[in-house]
Amino acid sequence: MEANVSAPRPQLAVRSFDGPLGRNIIETHIWAVREGLRGASAYDLFDGYCQRLVIHGVPLWRAHAAMETLHPQWSGYGYTWRRDLNAIQPEQYARSDLAGPEWLGSPMYDLIRRAHDGEDDPWMRRRLEAGAEQRDFAVLDKFFQQGATDYFAQLFTFGDSGDPSQGTGIVYSFAADRGGGFHDDDMTLLQATLPALSLAMKAHASHVIASALLRTYLGEETGRRVHAGAIERGSVETIHAVLWFADIRGFTPISDSSPGPVVIELLNSVFEVLAATLRSRGGEVLKFLGDGMLATLSFAEADRAKTCRAALDAAAETMQALADLNAARAEAGLAAVTVDLALHVGDVLYGNVGAADRLDFTVVGPAVNEVARIEALCEPLGQTLLTSAEFAAAANDADNRLVSLGRYNLRGVRETKEIFGLASSAAL
Repeated sequence: MEANVSAPRPQLAVRSFDGPLGRNIIETHIWAVREGLRGASAYDLFDGYCQRLVIHGVPLWRAHAAMETLHPQWSGYGYTWRRDLNAIQPEQYARSDLAGPEWLGSPMYDLIRRAHDGEDDPWMRRRLEAGAEQRDFAVLDKFFQQGATDYFAQLFTFGDSGDPSQGTGIVYSFAADRGGGFHDDDMTLLQATLPALSLAMKAHASHVIASALLRTYLGEETGRRVHAGAIERGSVETIHAVLWFADIRGFTPISDSSPGPVVIELLNSVFEVLAATLRSRGGEVLKFLGDGMLATLSFAEADRAKTCRAALDAAAETMQALADLNAARAEAGLAAVTVDLALHVGDVLYGNVGAADRLDFTVVGPAVNEVARIEALCEPLGQTLLTSAEFAAAANDADNRLVSLGRYNLRGVRETKEIFGLASSAAL
């Protein structure tokens, strides 16, 4: 039931801004604009707005705001405010939640559906105490049982038709617990000030989306640097780092003989294993190179040994996780996957490289070339993990997990390099 779809849109009823209602509207509007310019978070904006409504005499019992976002794991985030708790609860919505019956049967989804159908800033009002026909969504009956008497919700779209780069907009709901529900002045205050609040919330949403996208595509630290303004071409710095280079062995035959979705699923599974072990140790994934991955673990000189040992621990954890993955693949009738991994340590240039209008935040230097060449030796030497002598020395391997495998020529490297592998007794 959509009781108010054909009803006229409620009109603002402010005869004069000299009275209490007008002053409340002006004060709340100015507050929202100033907080938005200050860069206040959506959490603080919504909490402050709800508190102001109560101060202005609105019988607000519960309020909710939610926004879509661009994130690989989360479809959106929201905030629920409760007067009786004097608190606001932040929430995140997994993409899988979008198919659940609770969401599909909610007033919020109804407003979003109507917006997608072309309705401008759709709204609804339900006078919950007026009868069961006004409680046409399950959650509204739940609110009524908890003491709510009135319900108002509205969606504000961002852009002419909802700009996907900014999310589709923001949706609000407000519930009263006073007999008779919201008064006309309460509704006027809400309708007059929600657009200003939405602009301030949009400013924060844009910041959140930009940060999430940069972290997703560039990595935690690199994304932070770029968002902080490190965008000038040629702007680089020298960092000391462990270089981690991994590659799926025999990937070309796998990709040639497997359907595209199967190949993508394999890559995602392997890359998640590789990234997960680095994530908890401060590692930064710089690039996924087709079937390979380049990552770094930066360190201060005093922490060189600690960082190298952490990288070796991560490698051990990775190999165990890959073994578990292969066991699961075997049960599913899929072929095992082998990943070769090389560890090196050195100084690299870290920063912006590229064309004037297309930059890449990456690492360059001889050490990057060397770690790739070391990885290429894994299959010929019958190993899945190799390290440089520099890494072995820096790791100060007290557990004697690494042993020298001799000196080898690396393509593009002038001198032969001593290569280390795992001791036969070392458990991975």
